[in-house]
Amino acid sequence: MTTRFRRALPTVARYVDDRIVRWRTGTSEGQVAVLVGLIVMATGILAVSLASYNTFPAATFVIPMLLGTMALRYRPLLILVLFIVVTIAITVTLETVQNGMTTGRVSTLVVMAIVAIIVLFESSRHRSGLPGPLGEAMLVDLRDRLQAQGAVPPLPPGWSSQAAMMSAGGAKFAGDFLVARLSDDESRLEMVLVDVCGKGVAAGTQSLQLAGALGGLIGALPPLGLFAAANDFLVRQNWNEGFATAVHVLVDLPSGDYSIINAGHPPALRWHNGSKAWEIDGARGTALGVLKRPDFHQTIGTLDEGDALMFYTDGVVESRTQDFTAGIEWLRTAAAGVVSNGFDQAARRILELVDSGKDDRAVLILTRSGLVAPSAEDIATSASRPNPAHP
Repeated sequence: MTTRFRRALPTVARYVDDRIVRWRTGTSEGQVAVLVGLIVMATGILAVSLASYNTFPAATFVIPMLLGTMALRYRPLLILVLFIVVTIAITVTLETVQNGMTTGRVSTLVVMAIVAIIVLFESSRHRSGLPGPLGEAMLVDLRDRLQAQGAVPPLPPGWSSQAAMMSAGGAKFAGDFLVARLSDDESRLEMVLVDVCGKGVAAGTQSLQLAGALGGLIGALPPLGLFAAANDFLVRQNWNEGFATAVHVLVDLPSGDYSIINAGHPPALRWHNGSKAWEIDGARGTALGVLKRPDFHQTIGTLDEGDALMFYTDGVVESRTQDFTAGIEWLRTAAAGVVSNGFDQAARRILELVDSGKDDRAVLILTRSGLVAPSAEDIATSASRPNPAHP
């Protein structure tokens, strides 16, 4: 008996896992399986309620109803609610025949009717056609996929990057995002930091769309062509607040040469290791989605060993008590203090100095350390050389 149970256990586990996967993907099969399970639960409650109404009164049926709200689409949920209404009618009728109607029982029935109406109304308003947890899971999965494509890949020795982002009010969806691509030969790094108009969740869906568009085009188009395509995309959307600011940087990693294009974004800052100061980059341009033919200006430069580039969104430098220009000067001073002892966790430490406001905040730092780790061949060659101190 035990052996048969052990053999059947993996099969049952696979079946349950398959049902869960089907439910999470919103398939009809998964919905039917959940509906059947909740009907069985309601039937079990009915059986116990008929045997002992005081143990499981009519209010107990709210449990499968609320579970259905979280797991079922509107039509399966409607079937479940109608079934629960029938079960409540059966158990209440039997209890009333045996012991008479009470004021408390009437109140319970009224509350259950109101709960059923609210549950069905809320479910009918889901624009995705999915119950709340499934719809949220789909959006979170999309966000995670887009954030994964925006993560800066591991860079060759001598280079490092770091990014830190905080959304307004701590929301999971924000209007700031990063898109990055490292060429196959690891010689060219391309990054775009974008700030979609709006705050927090309000800008979240728009940033998801634009992030997907930019993620598919970065590396396939030249920088100016990439911004022109992004501008056309935003113009076609006809959003109420359909514009975004962005800054693009293209770096030739072997030489340190870089170019920056700015589309209405706060100016980039360059750290000069020699002067130990952040200097303001001169790239300027029109925000994306404002004009059909925007104007972009490009700046070029070279990062030497110890130099760095910093990009950020307006939430870092603007607030109700601080204007844009004063905010940039504050950032130059604050960031110089942060990196005076090294760039480790510099982006996160800079954001921690920013007053928590009502705007999304993001900082991206690219550093050329110039410290290239020796290869295995270099180590072997060095070990084979005789030490002059020990002939």
